[in-house]
Amino acid sequence: MTELTLATEKMKAEKRDGIGWITFNNPDRRNAIGYAMREAILEIIEDFESDPAIRVIVMRGAGDKAFVSGSDISEFAEKRATPEQREVYDALSAKVNAAFSNIQKPLIAMIRGFCMGAGVGMALHADMRVAAAGSQFGVPAAKLALGYPFRNMKKIIDLVGPAKTKEIIFTGRRFSGEEALAMGLINQLVPAADLDKVVHELASTIAANAPLTILATKVIVAEAAKDPVDRDIAICDELVENCMLSEDYKEGRTAFLEKRPPMFKGK
Repeated sequence: MTELTLATEKMKAEKRDGIGWITFNNPDRRNAIGYAMREAILEIIEDFESDPAIRVIVMRGAGDKAFVSGSDISEFAEKRATPEQREVYDALSAKVNAAFSNIQKPLIAMIRGFCMGAGVGMALHADMRVAAAGSQFGVPAAKLALGYPFRNMKKIIDLVGPAKTKEIIFTGRRFSGEEALAMGLINQLVPAADLDKVVHELASTIAANAPLTILATKVIVAEAAKDPVDRDIAICDELVENCMLSEDYKEGRTAFLEKRPPMFKGK
């Protein structure tokens, strides 16, 4: 295992068996995300993305109370009190959002406990979300008179549809894991005692598969979600062709014929 050295102890990053683990480590505030944590997230993503040994990335919260309970409001008086401060804070948040959007590797959100506000936004960056029974979800923007940005709203709409999005935002209430699963906000809901095992097995399964196929799939799904006039079909076709011309494609065929697990290199 390799652990990254970061400027804040409120974020942790570990590399183990082809999986990069991002841990929101602010349990005293139910892993609420602050400014320094956002800066560390940028550093972690850059490192994981540039490391070919990392095939899958998993986000999780420290402890058993929360994934992420929201933004760290205790910082707002110091960090977001003036228009100038808000501009700086929002610029960092925009960089974090862009960094997550540009991740080319599969990203899994491992959710236990509270996933509220910015926590839902963080989970929506993931390609898949697996939650423990007893988890709670909500976006309390309407209880705080906050405007919820188009970008974040669009992600919820794409997952659960317009009507459920309105219910989530209009009411600002907490939704159970069962409700989140039924509306499509999460992929799986598992017993709390099984969460670590289920996520590790999921990440390990993906890590063993062909990276070029996974990249092509991630890009094509993202392009399909865009308006037709904005879609880059050429890059989709190029990524598919890269798969067909790759050493991994040959390895996959050979391994199948030899009845053994393939050893993919991402080439």
